Amino acid sequence: MAKVEKPEIQQVEFDDKVSLEIKKEVSGNRGELLLEYPTVYIVYDKEKAHDYQVYVGETNDIAHRTWQHLEIDPATRKDWKYLAESPNSQLVVIGHPHFNKSLTMDIENSMMLYMSGVPSVKRLNNRRENQQNKYYTANEKNAIFSVIWRELHKIDADLFPIEAIVRDSALFKASPFHSLTQEQDHARETILRKIQAAFKATQGHQLILVEGEAGSGKTVLLSSLFYQLWQLGQDQNYTAYHTAQNYLLVNHDEQVKVYQNIAEKLGIPVSHVSKPTTFIMNPDNKQVDVVLVDEAHLLWTQGKQSYRGTNQWDDILSRAKVVVAVFDKRQILSREGYISAEQVERLEQRAKHQGGLITLNHQLRMNANQATQDWLTHLVQDGLVGPVPPDENYDLKVFTDPVAMYEAIRAKAQDQSHGLSRMLATFDWPYSSTNKQTDYVTVGKLKLPWNKQLKTPKGQPRWTKHLAWAEQEQTLGEVGSTFTIQGFDLNYSGVIIGPSVKYRDGHVVFDSSASQNSKVTKKRTVTDANGQKQKISVAAELLPHELNVLLTRGVNGLYIYAVDDALQAALLQAQAQRGQLS
Repeated sequence: MAKVEKPEIQQVEFDDKVSLEIKKEVSGNRGELLLEYPTVYIVYDKEKAHDYQVYVGETNDIAHRTWQHLEIDPATRKDWKYLAESPNSQLVVIGHPHFNKSLTMDIENSMMLYMSGVPSVKRLNNRRENQQNKYYTANEKNAIFSVIWRELHKIDADLFPIEAIVRDSALFKASPFHSLTQEQDHARETILRKIQAAFKATQGHQLILVEGEAGSGKTVLLSSLFYQLWQLGQDQNYTAYHTAQNYLLVNHDEQVKVYQNIAEKLGIPVSHVSKPTTFIMNPDNKQVDVVLVDEAHLLWTQGKQSYRGTNQWDDILSRAKVVVAVFDKRQILSREGYISAEQVERLEQRAKHQGGLITLNHQLRMNANQATQDWLTHLVQDGLVGPVPPDENYDLKVFTDPVAMYEAIRAKAQDQSHGLSRMLATFDWPYSSTNKQTDYVTVGKLKLPWNKQLKTPKGQPRWTKHLAWAEQEQTLGEVGSTFTIQGFDLNYSGVIIGPSVKYRDGHVVFDSSASQNSKVTKKRTVTDANGQKQKISVAAELLPHELNVLLTRGVNGLYIYAVDDALQAALLQAQAQRGQLS
């Protein structure tokens, strides 16, 4: 790999003397890079420890742009008024010999992406996204950005943490500033056109259904769409978008925290991000404009706890002009959210009839080849354990000892080149959130607490309590379930397949009597075609979904240990046959 030229980076006071300060610090060609060529710049103010307000931009004339920010922008924007008046505001100017307009705009977008994943950044200011398509130096962007970030880390390690740490954060992974694939970008533009058409025609209660399996990029698409709708609504030229009435809902405690943190950073009212019940129960939300629903397969289809309705799908659809829901029927995990095949078909037909059925087909999470992805699909959906395919980019390994698997996961988690790695398990060991005693996952000589039971280590900053489960330091000593890991990525996952998953007569089978997941094992009340209510078991459909979620979390690797002797033997045999054609 060719050596990447170092960037020219200069930090100065954020004031009208920026040109003089830069000339005093650098001269010749180095000075020209900062003052006369395209640059990326960062203005930031540190209010207190772990609390930054940041603006990211790009310009062809940093001196003139700084003057605009100091003299013009404060009259109309509170963020610039604050930064201009603060005596502690700093300006970091970044130049590079290969910078051109397209590359600086792309680097600016990458900087916004990274800043959105830094916990200490409490407010991130910018009113646009600058994702670029193809241009002459596009292939250099990632390498140049990494060199820039390492140099920035030397300036302020709190504001610019180690790159791998940022990339592991849930905020980074759900950020609206990711470069979209062609498929995602096409889906977003299609959705925006559908929303605009619905408002122009005064159509009501439109459903846009975005389907895709785990790792197909649904969350990034929705986050990008939410932010763009907010931006468009702030622009008076886009009167078709009514941002005051746009909401993002997700029925997942961990994920709603992530979205609320992103909204707070970007200046979007946090009240516009909530769980579905909170939205439905709010009397002010009788008729809103656009509701985006992430993980729509987690919506309740019966009353529960504070929710006294009969179906959250119906309640949301009746309150919104347009509902955009991302949905994967193979990730329905609870009887409260159970939807029959017929109900799924009706949702799909409704969306299709309105021209709003969109499918994401490409797997983006796992760095596994298609053969590895197919192997996992056959295991979960078809119950078949064929030879493990060779895959140079994905570390799939069956362990003979659960303790050894845990030690391997710990090693991956503590190596910054591998990053976020955690233990997971099927819900086959008792757990109660109300018990004062600790509940454990016990397999052989391995004994680890279930998720959310270990206390935060002393000395950890308060903001770490708001991180997703897998991002908290102490959770390396716990075992996660589908209820803490669904919707999130790990670099390596160690999955204990418990006794509810067995291998009999050459097939994987699911045993609900061995599961401790009451959300799956308890019967569900349904209404038949004659209007009669009856209780049915949905465990046979939901237990494979649980396994599917757990086995698709690892980006770079998946480690497996099965409690059932026959399944463990079949998996080890499949591993020994690695690369053989089934």
